[in-house]
Amino acid sequence: MGAPSDPGAVFRALHRPGDPFILGNAWDAGSARMLAALGAPAIATSSAAHAFTLGRPDGGTVTRDEALAHAQDLVAAVPVPVSGDFENGYGDDPDTCAETVRLAAEAGLAGISIEDTAFASGGHYDRALATERIRAASAAARALPRDFVLVARADGVMTGAYDMAEALARVGAFDEAGADCLYVPLPPDMAALAEVTKATSKPVNALAAGPFAKVSRAEYAAAGIARISLGSALARVTHAAIRDAAQAMFGNGDFSPLTKVMPGSDVDALLARFGDS
Repeated sequence: MGAPSDPGAVFRALHRPGDPFILGNAWDAGSARMLAALGAPAIATSSAAHAFTLGRPDGGTVTRDEALAHAQDLVAAVPVPVSGDFENGYGDDPDTCAETVRLAAEAGLAGISIEDTAFASGGHYDRALATERIRAASAAARALPRDFVLVARADGVMTGAYDMAEALARVGAFDEAGADCLYVPLPPDMAALAEVTKATSKPVNALAAGPFAKVSRAEYAAAGIARISLGSALARVTHAAIRDAAQAMFGNGDFSPLTKVMPGSDVDALLARFGDS
């Protein structure tokens, strides 16, 4: 099976500002295959959701080798492009980010995102270093024999490390450094999200999580968004179902939550939609 022969080109063509596609963040081959069978035009890993499958918390707990192996599993599972949520590129220095791009392409990914979070220090890279990291990653992407979509993330608004003014300055710097798509997760509101799309002519990703899960695709389109990702939100929906069922069972001996299931035959049909390679 696997992704198209030039998944980066197929993936890039999906990014149309004002006509956003929904990127299905999966956490294993089964969830990836189900999402693709249900209409996701592209799949992405989720660093948090992947960490959960390993029994770890989110935030720099997955190694690059683990992320690459996980991504290869998803690439092999579906016939649509797969993008990698590759945290901070798995290293502080620009050369490491460039190497991560090359390895991601070898794994069959259509692109990756790199954020400006410095996990080792618990903070964020200053703007100059964050920009050089994206510049190195972009140069590595452009040197590949096929297309590759590099997403630059400014995560400081979400984490409280900096304000929207700094985020917009970083968006401009990352744009100039060669990023193909820009991403400011969870800005204060839709007006702030629209500021991001106005700060660049390149595609912008929005995260449908928290209060932004209440925003419709049409509203994202009106704001100029090109791509809507789910992050770990869908995985956490499944974790909520596990928690609620477990609390009912182990707390009250109530098994009624287990009646709210998808028939196994329906699951089987979705998993078999594309056949095996």
